[in-house]
Amino acid sequence: MTLRDELLKSIWHAFTALDVDKSGKVSKSQLKVLSHNLCTVLGIPHDPVALEEHFKDDDEGPVSNQGYMPYLNKFILDKAKDNFDRQEFNKMCWTLCFRKNLGQKQLFISNDDAFKIWCIFNFLSEDRYPLIIVTEEIEYFLRKLTEAMGGSWVEERFEDLKLELSSKQQCLNVWELITLVGSGQFSKGMDQQTLSMGISEVYQELILDVLKQGYMMKKGHKRKNWTERWFVLKPGFISYYVGEDLAEKKGDIPLDGSCSVESLQDKEGKKCLFLIKSSQKSFEISASDKKKKQEWIQAIQMCVNLLRQSRPAPHHEARQKRRDLRLRQQAEQEELELRMRELQTANEAKQSELENMRKALEEAAAKAAEEEKKRLLTHTELQDRYRTELEREKMVRQQMEEQVAQKSSELEQYLQRVQELEDMYHKLEEALEEERRARQDEETVRKLQARLLEEEAEKRAELEQIHLRQQRAISETEAEKQELEKERRAKESALQAAMKQLEELEQERQGALEQYQTVMKKLEDATNNTKSWKHKVAQHEGMLRLIQPGDALCFPSLSSPNKSLSLVLEEEAAGILRLQFHD
Repeated sequence: MTLRDELLKSIWHAFTALDVDKSGKVSKSQLKVLSHNLCTVLGIPHDPVALEEHFKDDDEGPVSNQGYMPYLNKFILDKAKDNFDRQEFNKMCWTLCFRKNLGQKQLFISNDDAFKIWCIFNFLSEDRYPLIIVTEEIEYFLRKLTEAMGGSWVEERFEDLKLELSSKQQCLNVWELITLVGSGQFSKGMDQQTLSMGISEVYQELILDVLKQGYMMKKGHKRKNWTERWFVLKPGFISYYVGEDLAEKKGDIPLDGSCSVESLQDKEGKKCLFLIKSSQKSFEISASDKKKKQEWIQAIQMCVNLLRQSRPAPHHEARQKRRDLRLRQQAEQEELELRMRELQTANEAKQSELENMRKALEEAAAKAAEEEKKRLLTHTELQDRYRTELEREKMVRQQMEEQVAQKSSELEQYLQRVQELEDMYHKLEEALEEERRARQDEETVRKLQARLLEEEAEKRAELEQIHLRQQRAISETEAEKQELEKERRAKESALQAAMKQLEELEQERQGALEQYQTVMKKLEDATNNTKSWKHKVAQHEGMLRLIQPGDALCFPSLSSPNKSLSLVLEEEAAGILRLQFHD
């Protein structure tokens, strides 16, 4: 809980006390006095002009809580620092509110004890307005109070209180809590002084942050003598006084993360010694017994650990944990209530659905009874109809069985013919392969014949050139006749040799022509053979088309990625025609 939240709780009590008619508004004059007192105890300079300026629009009437909050935040709380006397601040707010609310009530506690309970309420109350303290925090406070008084906790009394609180939404306001403690309901058998001491002890722990206190002996730094002092341990320091009334303070022992505490051996006639090492000095302390010594060492070490870890005091941390636990439980409770509402809604929907189903079943039962009545009336008619339909179904089944037998026979014949067609297809493939080989031989012979004809044409052209050169040589000059005659004879000799070669080429051409004719004969035989097989295949394909029983059947042996039989025949026939046209 922040400083602002702590201050607001006390100020809320004062503002509520000034709201006499409980309208939520307070007069400006009273707010001026309240603001001045707040600034005084908080050590803040008071500016009445700012107050008048802030509330200039509310001159005709009192100011509400919502209207006072902006001024309070801006001019007071924003300027407040943690260097004021909190007890004096709480006393001022308490003075404004306790007379109006407690009045002449006869309580078992003093006004000072009621003030301490009021401060404890502000510490334990929830951070929402109006301020209340929930059952868990009431139990926590009453348990600590009972423990401080040295009594034993009576669970039955608190259970009775919880039953009473069930009608008040499981909570109390501050005045109800003071009345509860002041009535002595939880301090039966205790005198007023014991109750007052218990309240003071709880107040010192929760409000004044006193973690431990008691008498111990302290060794002086100058005179080295041992003096009894009243020690008070708080989260940041240890104060020591002349007496437990705290009237005369003798000094402080500052604590920080670098401090340490350690046990010492007995010496100088002093027992139960321990040493506190602070950043400035070391202090030798003597406790009354070993138990007190151990308790003080543990308490001081706990404070040092809290300072090192920057954690708050244990009761502050415990309060936050309890609040977090309540928030989680509240969230779980809200979630559970939401789920319960959803389940209830779903249950109501199911009940409605079941009711609709029950009505539907009743209507269906009535209809079924009516239908049963009609069925009984028409039973004989239905039996005759079923008998007729059964006989018809028997006849249809018999016809279907006959058709299945016929289809099976046709299928066997069809498969047999397909097998025959496959055999013929393989033979046709062999014939086509032979025809392709014959065509390749014919192409080879044709290329050879063309080459021979080309060589013959070249020789003829060469002879013609020679003859022309001879004629030109003869006509040029008569004087060279003899020489030319010799050359002519030589040329004629060469011409005869060329003619002889030409005759040899002619003979080779004749041989190639005969070979070509032989190949053409083989090609013609292969073509005739192909036409014969094509005719047979066409006949068988015609038979296959005539045997169709009405269902679409496929040829498993012809479903390969090869070309269909008719397409292969057509392509081979086209190839033969192209060859013949080329020849």
